[in-house]
Amino acid sequence: MIPAETRRAEVAEILARHPRRPGELLAILLDLQETYHYLPQAALKEVARYLEVPESRVYSVATFYKALTLKPRGERVIRTCLGTACHLRGSPAVLERLEEVLGIKPGETTPDGRFTLETVNCLGACALAPVVVIGEETYGQMTPEKVEKLLREV
Repeated sequence: MIPAETRRAEVAEILARHPRRPGELLAILLDLQETYHYLPQAALKEVARYLEVPESRVYSVATFYKALTLKPRGERVIRTCLGTACHLRGSPAVLERLEEVLGIKPGETTPDGRFTLETVNCLGACALAPVVVIGEETYGQMTPEKVEKLLREV
């Protein structure tokens, strides 16, 4: 757990990088998300104060975008595609193996905070199906047998 005084200083640093305009809200939230891997409640209150906007506006933006989350995420987010092409080429078995190896279900984070597992409807890489994305890296033609090696390498 990050001490409150450290978090407050980090949030102040992030806010200082942005002009004090309501149009900066999404950019600030993205920076906070990158730093903490989620949007801490205390940070959202600071953002509202800094931009002089209602907290409800900050929360509405924070909950509108799927890339943002109010729930802590792991250092690396693993997204498994369950779209039609990936599904037909075996993504359910890949997902099942990821669940077994990580010991978590989609939407959960490993106890060590290293990984969060998510499913998505399409990653737009159907020719590489089945696809897994970890962070910004895309891994195509994934099989259950490749899962453990992949996790060791990331």
